Amino acid sequence: MALASLATVASSQTGHSVTILANDAPSVKLRLAYHVGNQQYVRDSLVTDADGKGRFMGSDRLPAGVYMIVLPDNLFFEFLIDEDQHFDIRFSKSDPVATISFTGSEENTRFVEYQRKWKTLQEEAMKINGRMAGLQPGSPEASAVRKELTEQEKKMKQYLRETAETNKGTLLGAIAWSVIPVEAPAVTVDPGTPNPDSVSRLRSYLYFKDHFFDHIDFSEPGLIRSPVLGGKLDQFFRQVVVQMPDSINKEADRLLDMSAVNSDMFQYVAVWLMNRFAASEIMGHDAVVVHLADRVYLAGKAPWAAEEYISDLRKRVERLRPNLIGMKAPELLMGSFAGHYVSLYDVKADFTILYFWEPDCGHCKESTPILKEFYEKNRSSGIEVFAVCTHHERDKWEKYIADNSLIWINGWDPERMSRFDSLYNVESTPMVYILDHDKKIIAKRISVEDIPAFIDAYRKYQVH
Repeated sequence: MALASLATVASSQTGHSVTILANDAPSVKLRLAYHVGNQQYVRDSLVTDADGKGRFMGSDRLPAGVYMIVLPDNLFFEFLIDEDQHFDIRFSKSDPVATISFTGSEENTRFVEYQRKWKTLQEEAMKINGRMAGLQPGSPEASAVRKELTEQEKKMKQYLRETAETNKGTLLGAIAWSVIPVEAPAVTVDPGTPNPDSVSRLRSYLYFKDHFFDHIDFSEPGLIRSPVLGGKLDQFFRQVVVQMPDSINKEADRLLDMSAVNSDMFQYVAVWLMNRFAASEIMGHDAVVVHLADRVYLAGKAPWAAEEYISDLRKRVERLRPNLIGMKAPELLMGSFAGHYVSLYDVKADFTILYFWEPDCGHCKESTPILKEFYEKNRSSGIEVFAVCTHHERDKWEKYIADNSLIWINGWDPERMSRFDSLYNVESTPMVYILDHDKKIIAKRISVEDIPAFIDAYRKYQVH
């Protein structure tokens, strides 16, 4: 069978076979890659023969998605892997995007048409928008250009709708549908409503948030291996959702429910969420990790996760659970530099700074003097420090306290009988928690330098 005609037996065959026929490309290395979110991964590679021919093939079917052929100098073009997995691709190395064509994959033929048409529409919109520069806002000329831009945007949306409808049930249809922006209906506010502009903006925001994923087909797993789904998730949780654990958890649950229609989609969303918030440096996001662990991984709903991962996650969650922001801080009872037992709950202060430190810790040597200066200036205004040394050498601890005149509460528990290390997840020093007058955790793991600004802001904005 001739190489160029292999695609004619396409759909009845198992596995995958993508034949490359590249003009002016003898002995050229090509890579087969795919998208996952904003990352690209190489699946396979080959070197074309003297005629510029080659074939990516295997006994397994490729997961659906947006794939790429990557040429030298990082030139590339995209195509779809969906139901059709036996087809030919023709192109010229000198201009692959402009010359690409397919045999044996109608969906990819339509995909190329879609890409070219969409690029043309975007370029037309950019030209119209560029004519706005230099025009006086509100002038007849500016109004005319604005009207023309509005008509162009309608044209673009209509094209996307037509493409989505024509290709319904395919990956191309799902991609086109996902690009259509969700438009909020006009908001009406009853006469006499206080702050009507604020109410209108809030209602528009809530509609936008609640309908953000209306155009994502969660039954189409091909969107996983495309820039579409990962980009939408990133935009939603970075720009739309308020960065508070309760808000994030609510939206995460909603996304998990929507993605549950397809097991691959559910896995992708669950893993994306866990990776996102496990790596977050935003204070309080550890509560999201605990929530996701309880909701998915520790609830037996993550068959993809190895037992070792689940075991490690369970241990991590149990160290995070007692010290989440908003919870009452666990009690600490231990010896002290003053020679008697001290209790965290006995501290009477508007704010208690719980400070875990060591006398030989390099960062502690920088942070402790800063905290000491702040404490001495603000001690009379409701600030107390409960310092816990995590080191076991008493002589060094006592000498440092005496040499540096640390007059705050200096706790001592070298045997860790109070379990401070596990209750507060102390894995490094220095570590800071801030508690309110009821010993509720209101901040954690912030730098000593940020304590004054945090307490000032909390005093100013906290509603009692």
